[in-house]
Amino acid sequence: MSMTDVDTVQADTATEPRRAKKSDLSTARRLAAPAVIFLILLTQVPFLVTIGFSLVRWNLLYPNDRGFSGFDNYSSALSSGDLGPSIVATVVITASSVVLSVIFGMIFALLLDRAFPGRAIARTLMITPFLIMPAAAALIWKYSMFDTNIGMLNWLSRSLGLPIVSWGTNHPLATVIIVLTWQFTPFMMLILLAGLQGQDKGILEAAQVDGAGTWRTFTWITLPHMRMYIEIGVLLGSVIIIQVFDPIAILTKGTGGTKTLAYLLYERAFIGLDIGQAAAYGVVTVVLTLIVATIALRTLFKVFMAGGSR
Repeated sequence: MSMTDVDTVQADTATEPRRAKKSDLSTARRLAAPAVIFLILLTQVPFLVTIGFSLVRWNLLYPNDRGFSGFDNYSSALSSGDLGPSIVATVVITASSVVLSVIFGMIFALLLDRAFPGRAIARTLMITPFLIMPAAAALIWKYSMFDTNIGMLNWLSRSLGLPIVSWGTNHPLATVIIVLTWQFTPFMMLILLAGLQGQDKGILEAAQVDGAGTWRTFTWITLPHMRMYIEIGVLLGSVIIIQVFDPIAILTKGTGGTKTLAYLLYERAFIGLDIGQAAAYGVVTVVLTLIVATIALRTLFKVFMAGGSR
């Protein structure tokens, strides 16, 4: 065999893995194409239609007065004074609910990480609030807990001789935060409990032998280990809670500083019947949500990538 033939054989041998890799990539793309196309049709086409509606002057109260308005709906949405308070309300409700859910979730996770009779039943009962539909949870709290006549909180207040509190009227922001905290504490508890169960028990036993108390063991050993799980819970909880609509619509109807972006969009579309302005608010909300989601996802990916070194 000549040197030319040897070089040809070596070149063919080197190109075979590349051809196989390209073939695998082509097959993977063809398999993923239907799902990608369906996702584009399901998300991007409605968003483009929404952008089109946002450029139109269209109020259902005046069906004949309809036409192209350019960016008037956007200028109205940004200058009306409702967008800023809605962003603030969204941030306050989301941040407060997430922080309280993480704190209570950590407490319950620490308690359920210990062995005691009936632990499996207790874990199942603790998960229940997260399995209830948001609308049903809001109705349960509105009538069974917050109601001034039959609510359990005011029944307890009357029993102790304390004044009756109209929660939905006097403390609307606290009302929404309480309901969201109650519903999402089990979600945080599950994530944190998984982190606690993955902790090396030998390190904890060594700390006890060295004389470290419960608080020092938690702050110096358990809490640094739980950092990744806390970050995951905060990021996922924020993405979910920022979209919450049902508790606000049922409990407060956006009063008392609880008018979030989701409820503002609903108010413009279904109460004000202004399709053009509602679409503009929707586009602005989507842009803001994409910014937050992008930052959250990048942080989440960094958490997963750095998880092994923590």
